Amino acid sequence: MRHHISFYVGDTLHHLSDLPPELTLLDWLRDQQGRTGTKEGCNEGDCGACTVLVGRLEQGQLVWRAVNACIHLMWMLDGAQLLTVEDIRGPDGALHPVQQAMVDEHGSQCGFCTPGFVMSMVALSTRANLAELEGTLDGERVINEALAGNLCRCTGYAPIVRAMKKAALYCARNGEPIGARTAEITARLRQLHDGQTVELTSREGRVTLPASANALATAYAADPAAVLVAGGTDVGLWVTKRLRRLPHIIAVRSAQDLHQCGLRPDGALWIGAAVTYSEAMPLLVAHLPAAEDTLRRIGSTQVRNAATVCGNIGNASPIGDGPPIFMAAGAELHLRCAQERRVVPLEDFFLDYGKQDIRPGEFIEGVLVPPLAQGSVCGVYKVSKRFDQDISAVMGAFVLRMGADGTIQDARLAYGGMAGIPRRASGAEAAMRGQPATQATLYAAQAAVKEDFTPLSDMRASAWYRTTVAANLLARLFEPLMPGSPPAAQTLQNWQEVAHG
Repeated sequence: MRHHISFYVGDTLHHLSDLPPELTLLDWLRDQQGRTGTKEGCNEGDCGACTVLVGRLEQGQLVWRAVNACIHLMWMLDGAQLLTVEDIRGPDGALHPVQQAMVDEHGSQCGFCTPGFVMSMVALSTRANLAELEGTLDGERVINEALAGNLCRCTGYAPIVRAMKKAALYCARNGEPIGARTAEITARLRQLHDGQTVELTSREGRVTLPASANALATAYAADPAAVLVAGGTDVGLWVTKRLRRLPHIIAVRSAQDLHQCGLRPDGALWIGAAVTYSEAMPLLVAHLPAAEDTLRRIGSTQVRNAATVCGNIGNASPIGDGPPIFMAAGAELHLRCAQERRVVPLEDFFLDYGKQDIRPGEFIEGVLVPPLAQGSVCGVYKVSKRFDQDISAVMGAFVLRMGADGTIQDARLAYGGMAGIPRRASGAEAAMRGQPATQATLYAAQAAVKEDFTPLSDMRASAWYRTTVAANLLARLFEPLMPGSPPAAQTLQNWQEVAHG
């Protein structure tokens, strides 16, 4: 067992042992290292002013990812390479191509957000096919997606995007400076990976970084009151906004065998508890193509780089976007307590608001998503006030299994934002099963949705709005099944007439 974490900041190796469990990377950088280029804005992972670059070995290869330093806890850096805005200039003091392009294109106005934008842009420049980012519609989409987690209060987005295109063109022709150091940084990180469990103790509390799922199970069984932390994108706000003290944290992502993600022989997709959304994205999109657009709207790039798929399930938020998707797909949750394991259908895991079917000392090892049945019709729809990085007012994920004669053999309709937990619409499902995909079936299902849920009114949406949207999303699902169907507005009007008699 090791009693310190080891990581690089720039070219300096750090060994830290006396760490408060709640110490954030942002506070450490600014208060203890004097690296004030990393800014504090929202302090909740929304504005991106604190974006830094973290390099880790994934499948043995160096991968750079942008993360929000404000909700990234210090102990998460074990075995990593950190770069802040102070580290990206060349050895001769020359600006990074992204920085130079920001100057040339006037991408910085008040300048407060600029370091965060620069780090997100550098992250993109280390990962993307840069030749494709300049002058193509797909390149524009990739850039906008990479920058969706950075807010500019001076509304300088157009020159910033132009700067990214210019930097991409330069790096495509001349090479990306950080990428040129890949072999060197990979070698130094390999030396840090010793496969040991880490135990950090300070006056404020302790942090356990188990090296394996077995070590995690042992540690959690010994102290079921400890807080499990995977990506920290939710727990980070407990610290920065609620000022909570966490006397004992047990890390999930340090368990290397929980990073497994892949297809099983039967075609089911396994996602281990330590797998982030960014890591799982390629396989998830291939497995559930209809969910692609919504998956890319979960949080921001920085959030998806830290947030785990299973953590999104485990915190059981009624407005989490992941659970309805996996619920509609028929996913099952694999739980473990010490050496005892059990499997729970995902919809049975959520019992009531703030209450899940999980026992003291029990944790999620992974989620298994079965392959979709042949002939399935799927729809995944996120409705929110903003397109990017916003909480859903209503989230709908639907899977219909169609028969050869056009009847609906089975229906799985899962919603978020409609109740205190993510939940299936059992009445609407019953109205569809065994029925043809006709207007009459649609109307019956839409009327049933009103009886399935009694949503709340809050700052995001009224109860009427949520109920109306929940029904209208079914019309969107049915539209391709019914050639010549009326437009959505007429469908909504018809549903309201049916629903209100």
